[in-house]
Amino acid sequence: MSWDRVERLIGTANLTRLAEKRVAVIGLGSGGGFVALTLAMSGVGKFVLFDDDVLDEANLVRHVADRRYLGQPKAEAVADLIRQRNPTADIRVVNARFEEDTDALDGVDVIIAAVDGENPKYAINQAALQHRLITVYAGVYERGEGGDVVIIRPYDGPCYACWAAELREELASVKNFGERELDYGMIGESGTLEAEPGLWLHVTRVASAQADLALNELLNGTEIYKAMPGNTVILANTALEIIDGQMSLPYTAVWATIERNPDCLICGDYFRQQTEQSEAQNVSLDDLMQATGMIVEDEKEQKS
Repeated sequence: MSWDRVERLIGTANLTRLAEKRVAVIGLGSGGGFVALTLAMSGVGKFVLFDDDVLDEANLVRHVADRRYLGQPKAEAVADLIRQRNPTADIRVVNARFEEDTDALDGVDVIIAAVDGENPKYAINQAALQHRLITVYAGVYERGEGGDVVIIRPYDGPCYACWAAELREELASVKNFGERELDYGMIGESGTLEAEPGLWLHVTRVASAQADLALNELLNGTEIYKAMPGNTVILANTALEIIDGQMSLPYTAVWATIERNPDCLICGDYFRQQTEQSEAQNVSLDDLMQATGMIVEDEKEQKS
C-alpha cells in the first residue's frame, strides 16, 4: 500500500506518528464505521473497535460495510475493511458493549464516541475521565438537518455531562424553518435518537468533522496541528437557527466554547476530589439524567 499522497501532505514524521496512535471507536454504525475507516485511510495504524450488533439489511444504505458482511458483527466488518486498506493495521475487535471490556481502553490515545443513546454516552464519559482519555462525541439532528461535534479533554473544560446539559439549555428554544423545535439529539423514551437521521451523506458530514477533529488531536504537538476556535462545532446541513435570532445557511457551521460546570455531578470540583480520593465514582446514571434535565429508561444502543 502506498502512503505517498498522505505523506506528502502531512510529512514522513507525522505519518509515522499516526501509525503508532491507537484510537478506540465505540459504536460502528453509520457514523462510527465511517470515522474508523476514514482515520485508517488517513494514516492511523491502531484501533480498538467496540460494537455488539450485527449488520442487517436495513443498515446497508447507511454503512461503509456492504452486502458481503450481512449477518456479521459490525466491528469485525469494519476491521476487515480497514485491513483491505492497511493490511498491517493493529486492530482489536470487541463484539460487545464497551462497558463489558473497559480494560481494552488501556493504551488508547483518543476515543470516538459514535453511539446514539445518552446512557452509553454518559458511561463513556465516566470511563474517559477515569482513564484520562480525550473523547470526540458527535450527534446528528432530526432528519439530518444538522449535527454537532465536541472534543472533551478530561478536566480541561467540560465533561460530556455538563457539556450536554449546557448545550441543550442553550438550544431549548431554537427553531428552524417551519417553526419546528430543534430538539437536540431527538431523545426518545428509550433514550436513543428517535428521529430518522436522514441520508448517509448528512450523517457523514457530521462524522467527517468528528474524524477530522480526532485526527487533529492525534497530531497535537506537531507543526501541522491547528488550534480550533472552540470545543464545539454545530453544523447546518439545512437552514438552522443555531444562534437565537440568526439563521445559519445550509452547509455553514458555528463554533462555540462550552465551559465546565464546577458543580457537575461527574467532573465538578467536589466530585472530582471525591473521585481522586477513592478512585471510584458512584453517581448513578439516573441521578445524572435528572441533573441534566433528562428522564430516560434503560435502553440498548440504537445503531444504523
